[in-house]
Formats: sequence, C-alpha cells, structure tokens
Amino acid sequence: MDEPLSLADRLRESIEEDIATGKLPPGAPLDEAELTQRFGVSRTPVREAMVQLAAAGMVDIRHRRGATVAQLSPQRLIEMFEVMAEFEAMCGRYAARRMQADQLAALEAAHLACETARNAGDADTYYHLNENFHHQIYAGSHNGFLCEQATTLHRRLRPYRRLQLRVKGRLQASFGEHQTIVDAIKAGDGERAAQALRGHVMVQGERFADLMAALSQLRTATEQA
Repeated sequence: MDEPLSLADRLRESIEEDIATGKLPPGAPLDEAELTQRFGVSRTPVREAMVQLAAAGMVDIRHRRGATVAQLSPQRLIEMFEVMAEFEAMCGRYAARRMQADQLAALEAAHLACETARNAGDADTYYHLNENFHHQIYAGSHNGFLCEQATTLHRRLRPYRRLQLRVKGRLQASFGEHQTIVDAIKAGDGERAAQALRGHVMVQGERFADLMAALSQLRTATEQA
C-alpha cells in the first residue's frame, strides 16, 4: 500500500502542475513568501518542494536570486525531445509484442477519450487524456526501468508538450497519429509502432518553430499580466 505523500511532496505536485499548465511559465519567479501564504504552510516544506523540483530540473535556484521556473534553451529542448522520441519508440516496440488484451482495451479506451476532447476542440482536456494514452503505452512495454525513465522525461517536458497542442491544427494531427500508433500496436507490428511514436513525439522543423512561437506568446502574456 502506498504511503501518503508528505506536505513537501504535495506542494511539489501542485507547483509542478502549475508549471505544466502554463500558470507558471519558464522564467517565472517562485516567491517563497507568496507560496507559503498561498498554501498556508511554513517556509520549510516550501523549501523542500523547491529542492525536489530543482533536482528534477524544473526549477532553477540561484544564491541571492531565489527560485525561478527553469528555462530550456532551444538546443536543449531539441535534445530532450530527441531522447523522448526514442524512449517512446522503444515503449511502442515492446508494447506491440507484450501488451495483454486488457491493456490493449485500456489503450483503445484512452484513444477514444482523446477523440471526444478533439471533437470539442478542448486542448487542455485533450492534453490530460493524451498523457494517459502515452502512459498506457509505457506500462504496456512491460519494462519497468524504461517506463520509469520515459515517465520522468515526459514529466520534465510537460509544459512544452502541452503548448504544442495549442498550435492550430495540432489536435487533429495528434489524434490521427494516435490512430496509427494504436493500429500498429494492435497488429503486433513493433517497428511500425516505434516509427509512428518517434514521429509523433519528435519536434523539428515547423513543429519546433510553432512551439517556440507559442512559448514566446506565453511569456509575453505573462509579462503583461
């Protein structure tokens, strides 16, 4: 049975969610006094949560300058998405060979849930359902270490994966790519599943330019708020 989360862990999850949803965009300051007031806690668990987020690469802590949401350089972002694409490709390859019938059913259910959000044009709901879709594939790989590593990097890239879905036409394209992935896994075609997932996750060319533009717009809106 899982142990209950500590106060610092719960704070970390709350702050991490704000980072993922864009409420705290890259570069945003994390004021310790403001966080203690917001959550009604002492400074100690807030500091512990900041240390955890810094260890995960989501927050930068600098002496005398406090904490800010980490900003990734374009080159670093490309490198991380390249690795993420390969993790997902491996997960898809193994899932095509190892997924059980009940896991395939769960994957299809996750895919259909994404369709409802796609039809409604609801990028935020689609994002959360999309996370479940990908986590079904990680679990279906039946490789615990790979699942852990993919989940960790997925979490680190959450703000940027979410922003992509706000680009015009991306919801429709993402869902179509999901269909190709599901079909390949159901057919037991590991190489096709790997190729489809790699292309689905890789951010390059126009997709990278769109992501950078969306990130710039988010920063501008935050600065003007």
